[in-house]
Amino acid sequence: MKAKNLMLTFAILFIALISGCENDDFQEIEGVCPVVLSTSPDNGAINIALDKTITVVFNEEMNAATFNQSSFTLQGTALVAGTVSLNGDTASFVPTSPLTPNTTYTGRIKTSVKDLTGNSLQVDYVWTFSTGSTVTPMVIATDPVNNATNVFLNKIVTADFNMAMNQATINGTTFTLKQGTTPVAGTVSYIGTTAYFTPTTPLTANTVYTGTVTTGAKNVQGTSLTNNFTWTFTTGSVTAPKVTATDPADNATGVAVNKIITANFSTAMDPLTINATTFTLKNGNTIVPGVVSYLGTTLSFNPTNNLLAGTTYTATINTGAKNLAGMSLANDYVWNFSTNSALIGNTVNLGSAERFGILSGVGVSNNAGFSVINNMDVGISPGVRSSITGFPPAIIVNGAIYASDDIAPAGVAAMLTQAKLDLTNAYLFAEGASYSAPITVSGDQGGKTLVAGIYKSTSTLLVQSGDLTLSGSATDVWIFQVASAFTTIGGAGGNIKLTGGALAKNVFWQTGSSATIGDYTSFVGNILALQSITMGSHSTAQGRMLARNGAVVMTHTNIITKP
Repeated sequence: MKAKNLMLTFAILFIALISGCENDDFQEIEGVCPVVLSTSPDNGAINIALDKTITVVFNEEMNAATFNQSSFTLQGTALVAGTVSLNGDTASFVPTSPLTPNTTYTGRIKTSVKDLTGNSLQVDYVWTFSTGSTVTPMVIATDPVNNATNVFLNKIVTADFNMAMNQATINGTTFTLKQGTTPVAGTVSYIGTTAYFTPTTPLTANTVYTGTVTTGAKNVQGTSLTNNFTWTFTTGSVTAPKVTATDPADNATGVAVNKIITANFSTAMDPLTINATTFTLKNGNTIVPGVVSYLGTTLSFNPTNNLLAGTTYTATINTGAKNLAGMSLANDYVWNFSTNSALIGNTVNLGSAERFGILSGVGVSNNAGFSVINNMDVGISPGVRSSITGFPPAIIVNGAIYASDDIAPAGVAAMLTQAKLDLTNAYLFAEGASYSAPITVSGDQGGKTLVAGIYKSTSTLLVQSGDLTLSGSATDVWIFQVASAFTTIGGAGGNIKLTGGALAKNVFWQTGSSATIGDYTSFVGNILALQSITMGSHSTAQGRMLARNGAVVMTHTNIITKP
């Protein structure tokens, strides 16, 4: 009987791992995580009444005991006081006082809420609305929190925004850390909706620090924070254990599908804290089942099945991991890697991503003018419909807009997920293509004529001092492998031209960061960018703007035509 019960427990745990649901009571689990289906007001809504009751609808009946002012919050310029209640699958927040006019608010449902069988919401659900005519960006959380004490000396300082931001505006000027009036040296990065400040050297013990995000930080539509956001914290005297190396390394590509994932720590860790709770490997939001082990100072994860080809995975070691003295990591440690592409041949197969003239991760905006997308669709995933702005005046001819939160027609979310997977496969294939020896290029390609082939830049690539001509036949293929940013400069030069029967559909620009098409540029080809794509004023493209993780921005009267 004991053996049978033990097998049942393991089976339940395995189901929980596959489903991605965490459950405090493993006696009863359905393997279905609660998810938020809708909110009122909607994400991105404007001109909301000041006496509005905020509601959230889930996919199933929830546990009322898990809903309170800690698990369901509303924040404007400060945390809003109110009453939280639950009726079946609908949670309500009634503010104690009327909301403030012309103010942006952010609602948050935390992972502490659970359904009737104990399954938790898997990630915090955050959405934003405004009582005025615009929704403005704001900092909604920091780590360390304001007035925190005993902060680790090797802490990475983070600021979370309520919406996707323009990555170019999140930098060492707009996100600073100071000790008194003395700036702290460090590097700033931005992923998803979170900005990271990594100090160059450890912080000083028992010292007050001030973090600031200035109004120079803007969202993808170009709207600034209303005010500078400032917070303080005080360090302790302890340096936390840290991850010193991983295999695969962060942003590694071409990883074998049977890879065992490892991470090395700076000191011996408590083996009891190295487990499937503190380490996860995910494909999107899906947890990869496998076995976590620990030996010496090394964590190992052996997936139950081979990883998927041509797929990006995210590994996380959270702060539940502790050393033998009970000291936790200073921050969650997160890294990404991509497996070998399943694509073969000498062209880039876009798969279902081919239907899109614009496909982005977090935002699509038409900032001004009557932009047009001809004979292709516009899509966003995992971003939502409220992150698509400027349509109209922008229009789509013989196409439609699709967003990950569309509930009709049925299957839109799955279609977009597949399109993003196909885009990832195509990106990885283009990045690693070697069916012919790659030709090394660098700097400005303006004024050159290039025949078909693979052209590789180990840094940035530029087209400025003249037009770049691609000369070949209708069956020839050009793949540009750009490790960093790709930019064209419009005006007297900077256009991309085709001769000899070459076709725009056979030109691919794989870009390791972001791409910028200059003002008045005439561009051809498919951009496959890891981050964002910006089309300058009055630039046109016969091709596609496909951004894996960032936004696609049309600045003024841009035209995209199917190649």
